[in-house]
Amino acid sequence: MHYKSIFISDVHLGTRGCQADALCDFLKNHTADNIFLIGDIIDGWRLAKGWYFPQSHANVIRRLLTTAKRGAKVYYLLGNHDEYLRKFLRFDVSFGAIKILNKYVYKTNGKKYLVIHGDAFDKVMKNSKWLMLFGDNLYNFIIWINIKFNSIRKIFRMDYWSLSKYLKAQTKQALNFILKFEETVALHCHQKGYDGVICGHIHTPADKELHGIHYINTGDWVESCTAVVEKEPGVFETIHYNIDR
Repeated sequence: MHYKSIFISDVHLGTRGCQADALCDFLKNHTADNIFLIGDIIDGWRLAKGWYFPQSHANVIRRLLTTAKRGAKVYYLLGNHDEYLRKFLRFDVSFGAIKILNKYVYKTNGKKYLVIHGDAFDKVMKNSKWLMLFGDNLYNFIIWINIKFNSIRKIFRMDYWSLSKYLKAQTKQALNFILKFEETVALHCHQKGYDGVICGHIHTPADKELHGIHYINTGDWVESCTAVVEKEPGVFETIHYNIDR
């Protein structure tokens, strides 16, 4: 299937929770004129603590480079987990044929969308980075438990089940954080004159109207395995891509 644009975020290559095989399969079967990688693609936080980069993760990089070489425009917009690359932005850096940016203004069907990872709107990230790092360690521990738990479920031919998704859905504080994040992003875009925003960061796919802003969150490739595609100018769809995990 070919689209005008594909938007993907929060892949977290370099972590054990990354669904790299699923993403590779998705990219093989879904192509586009433009591919936007909206932050946290390579998890520098995790790699700094210990090297983990299996062949399946390298295959994602190879697939993206091949896609760019064949003519697709690939944009890598940085997030907090790949913030180590931000120091190079002033040099107008590219990774092969992949353009590295902090944000992008996407124009389609007479409308302007801000494409950005979203960590700049995260008050915890801005004011208490130590707490964010602690939360990241806790999240990775939950993902590790989830992997072990689902390996047992798979033996009994049971479907994949996400512990972190369940905890997020049951925790009022997590739900409030998501709602505040969405509100903050939407209000910023409203004030700046954008018609919409396409972001990631909170691993929660969404497509809704907030304060007159078309808010789209691409989700992630750790649990949700979601991508946003533009089927025709101004028409977006969230794809939930499930293969045997």
